[in-house]
Amino acid sequence: MMTIPSFLPSQRGGLAAAALASTMFLAGCQHEPIAIQSSRATSPGAMTAEESALKARLPEKITAENHALLMDTVLEKPRIPIRSIGILVYEGVNDLDFTGPRYVLGQSGAQTRLVGLRPGPIKTIMGVQVMPDTTIDEVKSLDILVIPGGFTQTVEAVYDPRVLDWIRAIDRTTTYTASVCNGGWILGATGLLRGKRATTNWYRREEFLAKYGAIPTNDRYVHDGKYWTAAGVTAGIDMSLAIIEDNWGPRYTQSVMLDMEYDPAPPISGGSPAKTNPLVLWMMKSMYDAGFEPLIEKMENPEGTARGRSR
Repeated sequence: MMTIPSFLPSQRGGLAAAALASTMFLAGCQHEPIAIQSSRATSPGAMTAEESALKARLPEKITAENHALLMDTVLEKPRIPIRSIGILVYEGVNDLDFTGPRYVLGQSGAQTRLVGLRPGPIKTIMGVQVMPDTTIDEVKSLDILVIPGGFTQTVEAVYDPRVLDWIRAIDRTTTYTASVCNGGWILGATGLLRGKRATTNWYRREEFLAKYGAIPTNDRYVHDGKYWTAAGVTAGIDMSLAIIEDNWGPRYTQSVMLDMEYDPAPPISGGSPAKTNPLVLWMMKSMYDAGFEPLIEKMENPEGTARGRSR
């Protein structure tokens, strides 16, 4: 993949596009974009008359000198400047919970970093070693914060005052605060979702969200004010695209989607309780119960768990 500058002149990266060579990195292009009325239309097919007229006024060949003009004109500028994005990562984090949003939101051109709980590498739930870019002790503000889910350490983070206090402090600086999968349990434990519509992983969704005072929904992703929450794992990709659409607009979003060739077509129906064979659903819930219930009991009743072991 090759990359092109974002809408923020001081940053590199942004939307990947095979049509541009990597040598087209420029700083400080000062082209004035051709005026075009903003449109939310995202329908494929023939160009509108307005779009055809715009295309006729643009250079036919993209060069290092004019590509910033082309992007600013066709894709338009963000509604709110976003300069810093942080994705919380920790031992046992779900791989796709953070890599999906990292890829999508990283296309914005904002500085996008993985934020660890402490220095050094982590291993994801699938055993992949990842080196975070920084730690929560070093990050004091963000424009976008994303909290992914996982397994054991997700439950531990729900009860970790250090993690919850950091999220609350960062939230005071954000334009978007978001969670993926049962990362919503962590966000909920901060109290920030109280009275807000929210979603999380399908497993005991209503129970856990209600526990933290949120209003449960069965949506794939939902936002209430600046708080964006996604259902399980892959829903984080859709939520991240929705954040891009909300701030950068539909054309930019379609550009990211085309770069990803994001047009899912699974081989069979599934992926949600309503679309899953009842026997498979029962099995999966039983497995989740066996994994999560002892962890939650241990965190909520540590003394009782210790007494049980000593008998």
